[in-house]
Amino acid sequence: MKKALAGGLLALTLVGFGSAPAIAAPDSAPAAQAADKADKADKAVAKKSVDFAGTVALSNCSGSVVRMPQSKADDPALVLSNGHCLETGFPTAGEVIVDQPSTRTFKLLDAAGAAKATLKASKVSYATMTDTDISLYQLTTSYGAIQKKYGIKALEIDDAHPVKGRDITVVSGYWKKTYTCKIDGFVYRLKEGEWTWKDSVRYTPECQTIGGTSGSPVIDHTTGKVTAVNNTGNEDGERCTLNNPCEVDRNGKVTVRKGINYAQETYGIVPCVGDNSKIDLGRKGCKLPRPAAARR
Repeated sequence: MKKALAGGLLALTLVGFGSAPAIAAPDSAPAAQAADKADKADKAVAKKSVDFAGTVALSNCSGSVVRMPQSKADDPALVLSNGHCLETGFPTAGEVIVDQPSTRTFKLLDAAGAAKATLKASKVSYATMTDTDISLYQLTTSYGAIQKKYGIKALEIDDAHPVKGRDITVVSGYWKKTYTCKIDGFVYRLKEGEWTWKDSVRYTPECQTIGGTSGSPVIDHTTGKVTAVNNTGNEDGERCTLNNPCEVDRNGKVTVRKGINYAQETYGIVPCVGDNSKIDLGRKGCKLPRPAAARR
């Protein structure tokens, strides 16, 4: 799992999406149309460029202030990170944490990666490393208050399944660094030590995420929304061990991909968030794991 590393912060790296160059031809209508089309494409790309606004730095990981499509301005804001980033340590396999008091703080970043504020949690609304690897902290302030005071909007979680082949950027608030690649595919089961995650996102090799990038939002270039949360990668080529997750298909076949990194999908969070940012595991469409007592 991509936990924090010791050492100084890396230099700020902003990654642009790029565009195909237009080749001009004198007095040519098709060339003029191509140039106009390329100009429009450039403008569209610019609108969807990814920066650090709304991301946060934890003491040991990365994260982001996130809202659901149905969230309101006066709802308490939520911070998304990994379950393995909790200040209390890794949840055990099968453990689900709901409404646990917390006073954790988060450094809120602006577009350039500068710290604009320190946000404070009131509780861990939800956390688990079972089936997925997520934590959701509820803050002591609202979405509207954050935007009004600091000019920073929360990132929106997409309510649709991630799409294979899409361009994505992993945005680390801890390191103030971005990683851009594509969604290579999806893993039926991703196993690491005692934990197993379902339908995980596999990156193409360009996303060489490192320790401290855990909890980073994964932004889909097409939608500009959060489609997953970065969580792990196979570092040494070992099979299903800590920091060396393995892929398991529907027939039980195990595949090890050294140097490949992964994320957990986030669209399944959306149906589980009700009024006032309350996590309601009984809501229609909510399939997040429930605490053991609730499963009986």
